[in-house]
Amino acid sequence: DTNLPVTGRFEIKKSRDDRYVFNLYAVNKVIVATSQVYSSAQRALQGIQSVIANAEKAPVEDQTVKDNPVGFPKWELYEDKGGQFRFRLNAPNGSCICHSQGYTTKANCKNGIESIIRSSRNAEIDKAYLTKEKE
Repeated sequence: DTNLPVTGRFEIKKSRDDRYVFNLYAVNKVIVATSQVYSSAQRALQGIQSVIANAEKAPVEDQTVKDNPVGFPKWELYEDKGGQFRFRLNAPNGSCICHSQGYTTKANCKNGIESIIRSSRNAEIDKAYLTKEKE
């Protein structure tokens, strides 16, 4: 909706190995999510559309608690080997769309998920790489 204020910005970039990733920036220009690596800018755009479609409705599966299985799509909240909390958003087909940095507390990690939900709601999408890829 063009009448709503922009809540964030998705940007597609070329990775070092000539594949593509996207970052989601919050309004304060901080990266709140990074995608998996995609074979083309068009596939990265599909990943962005999947974040927009699934971020808000996906339940959180807290993998630090036993007996908490959730279907797909879902947010997976987990503790890494270094003791930091991280999350990833999985699409309806189970593949990882995007993931987080490490957080020192579970509460901050949950805030990160909320930040992506807020930032993706009415985010603009920088499509510069789609036109560069066709040149």
